[in-house]
Amino acid sequence: MDHDALTGTVATTWSADVLPSLSALIGIPALSPAYDGAWQEHGHLLTAVHHFRDWLTARALPGTRCDVVELPGRSPVLVVDTPATPGASAGGTVLLYGHLDKQPPVSDWSEGLGPWQPVLRDGRLYGRGSVDDGYAGYAATTALEAVRAAGGAHTRTVLLLETGEESGSPDLPAYLDQLADRLHDVSLVISLDAGGGDYARMWLTSSLRGAVQATVTVRVLETAMHSGLVSGIVPSSFRIMRRLLDRVEDPVTGEVLVPAMRVPIPPERVADARALAALEPGVLPERYPLVAGMRHASDDDVELILNSTWRPTLSVTGAAGLPDPAVAGAVLRASTSLRLSFRLPPTADPEAARAELAQILTTDVPYGAQVEVDDFMTISGWHAPTPAPWLATALEHAGERVFGAAPRSMGLGGGIPFMEMLGRRYPRAQFVVTGAVGADSNMHVADEWLNIRFAEQITASVAYLLDAHARRS
Repeated sequence: MDHDALTGTVATTWSADVLPSLSALIGIPALSPAYDGAWQEHGHLLTAVHHFRDWLTARALPGTRCDVVELPGRSPVLVVDTPATPGASAGGTVLLYGHLDKQPPVSDWSEGLGPWQPVLRDGRLYGRGSVDDGYAGYAATTALEAVRAAGGAHTRTVLLLETGEESGSPDLPAYLDQLADRLHDVSLVISLDAGGGDYARMWLTSSLRGAVQATVTVRVLETAMHSGLVSGIVPSSFRIMRRLLDRVEDPVTGEVLVPAMRVPIPPERVADARALAALEPGVLPERYPLVAGMRHASDDDVELILNSTWRPTLSVTGAAGLPDPAVAGAVLRASTSLRLSFRLPPTADPEAARAELAQILTTDVPYGAQVEVDDFMTISGWHAPTPAPWLATALEHAGERVFGAAPRSMGLGGGIPFMEMLGRRYPRAQFVVTGAVGADSNMHVADEWLNIRFAEQITASVAYLLDAHARRS
């Protein structure tokens, strides 16, 4: 392919066409169904789907078919089917993946920024859904256009954009069943919902953690009572909750104690962690804005990497029953609820972990308190297969042409349920999980932003992979 034509097309399209439309997409509060119980009534997810569809149908991709697919009661998906170019010498379908649903807006955005307010500043596009994962469909479409503009080739491609990824993709299996006939010959899957450690190269995801989330409620009273009258007689729900948490997590080390959540770490992933730590020694801890005097969980970069990719962890992400300190009276509360979010190793069984967690928390409860464990969400992890020779060569070539540096692999602590589902359905397909997410992109929290230059480079890299796939022997 003509490299200058390819990169020129990517840069021009991003500047003139992608950024205006992506900015408008940021303004749509398309919360994932788990965070908007009235998502059907509000209609924001469908608005986001239609917004991207309208942009895409105006593009110059001959023969492209664009379908909004809606199963009853399920969040919609967009399926974009583009036929192969005449120059494709190999067959098979490329499945390109992204999602249009978003995390909640959260608070504490910096001055001049906001979740539904697109802001271009210093090569960054700020706003919820900019990097997670609104850019993905635009990057995929632009890569296809760049291949054609540069004289390259691609096989049939299907772009699938879902609207439930941030909720664990609960509807995706039903859609994959519905679309099975259209996706029967998938030979390459490219997911654009990931990223890596820096902006100097393309990063390939070697593994993704799974997850188990649950809400745990401890009840001790039918109604709250004056703490001066009842404390010492009725144990507080918070103290009982503390004891239950100690069953599943070591309070000193943070080690998760649920057996089903623990697996051996493959030697090759340990080697990856050592290589990543050696790339920029001491840089990993600097990426996180600790308060003064705070230390990391370990002084060893390799251990920190393994902690966040192959070891289970627990985060308490929400609470109920606790009033704001400014208005907290002298009351022994009737109950305490916590939202527990366990990240699981890539090969752990989330359903086994879910069952074991519920049993541990509800068996022999201190003082006979009532404990409920509900509102579960589970996500399966994923461990990447070894790339075929043609793909390994193509990745190296794309890295050198676009970045001037070979790609690197790393595990990610987050999850993409789609990858595990596709891995089971298409065991002979090749997988590339990459994207424009950086370690400082702030996805899920305030000030989420997309590195525009990096997104352009990822787009160009995908174009090279599409051409290599179409010409593989």
